[in-house]
Amino acid sequence: MATVAASSVIVSPDGGPFHEDPAILGFYRDLVEPFGSVVDEQLLRDGRNVFHKDLVDQLVQSEGIDNADADLVIVAHALPDVHPFTAVASHLNMLLGGGAQSFSISEQGLAAPFTALRIISAYQRGARSERAVLAVLEQTTLPTPHPLVDSGDLVDSGALLVLERGEGLQVSGVESFDDDAATTARLRELAVDGGPDTLLVLGPWVQEQAFGAEAPVHRVAPGSYCTSVWLDLARHWRQWQRDHRQVVLCDVDPLSGRGHLALLATTATAEAAA
Repeated sequence: MATVAASSVIVSPDGGPFHEDPAILGFYRDLVEPFGSVVDEQLLRDGRNVFHKDLVDQLVQSEGIDNADADLVIVAHALPDVHPFTAVASHLNMLLGGGAQSFSISEQGLAAPFTALRIISAYQRGARSERAVLAVLEQTTLPTPHPLVDSGDLVDSGALLVLERGEGLQVSGVESFDDDAATTARLRELAVDGGPDTLLVLGPWVQEQAFGAEAPVHRVAPGSYCTSVWLDLARHWRQWQRDHRQVVLCDVDPLSGRGHLALLATTATAEAAA
């Protein structure tokens, strides 16, 4: 089963200057104007201009990442890159040895990294991957208005996870729900069944509420959309696998209302569930 083996995090890295490229601006216009939107060049000039490539370049510099020698590389993101013509998954693959199958997942909102985790788990269950790398990326410079970016609450960020087949904090399931009510009901069920041995890690888009059980709750700070729970998993997984038998990652997409859960269990608990 897919087990967290290493991680790294980047939040609010230094940005770059706006690079005026008529070809990119033309691409943006061709992309959005047929749907009634308008490119605002000033948004690009005022933005931080942190490329997805910039994020992965810094993520791989952490100890335990630069020599990962992955055989599967997935990049997941909800917001698009500043530069639309960079194959970031292929670039990350190159940084990690160049021998992996690599691709990106997008156009799913904050569901993208949960989908990636499903894929990695399937690859490793089928013995098609021994070491996978998942990079969850978020940059906030866009050529058109976006409700989450325009609010000013989001920062550029990225989380990278190395997942191997072995013992430790293992992925035991990924679940999705149509609305907030169904997501909350499932969280309450997990809280009651798991009790104090289950940690609920709730993203910034999960509404404040009591779950009526002894399960501890860790709330992710605001400032992220897609990277939310993955930032804190990358920061705290070693502590969590030591202190809890099960960790539940959850966030609710504020644009679609759909909820997503990733269940991670320590080795003994995961084997019992299987």
